[in-house]
Amino acid sequence: MDVLNAKARRLAAADTPTNLTSAASRDISAALTVLLADMLALYLKTKNFHWHMSGRHFRDYHLLLDEQGEQIFAATDAVAERARKIGGTTLRSIGHASRLQRLLDNDADYVTPLDMLAELREDNKQLTAYMHVTHALCDEHGDVASASLLENWIDEAERRTWFLFEASRQQG
Repeated sequence: MDVLNAKARRLAAADTPTNLTSAASRDISAALTVLLADMLALYLKTKNFHWHMSGRHFRDYHLLLDEQGEQIFAATDAVAERARKIGGTTLRSIGHASRLQRLLDNDADYVTPLDMLAELREDNKQLTAYMHVTHALCDEHGDVASASLLENWIDEAERRTWFLFEASRQQG
């Protein structure tokens, strides 16, 4: 009976109403799921650096990373829900996310404040590049709704990159 119930649940999930083709739904939801894994990795790294910030610019950097972490986390639900809306599935666990993420973790005991900002800047820049690739996939399949969401997330990631760049510039 459990096998039949599992099969029925899979079929019900595949019947999500959408105007996208099954290939589009499959490809786009898979790309969104990988982006979600990257966003969760970036969120956790941003919070890690927020929690472990030190130095003379502590308050400014601490608050900047808190704001950026909140923004990244706020987008994760929309990413996952978009994958589901178009008939796909999304992340099911931390292990699932860790197998898909492309952005690297940082488990170092100590990272200098400027190295933290530089690493997050590069991660946000890389995330932006990944989102551009996913946007092109959405364009290819005519998924304007996902493309529109991605445009907003790209803008947010570019803003984070810019702020991290400006915050880490050395005056000289």
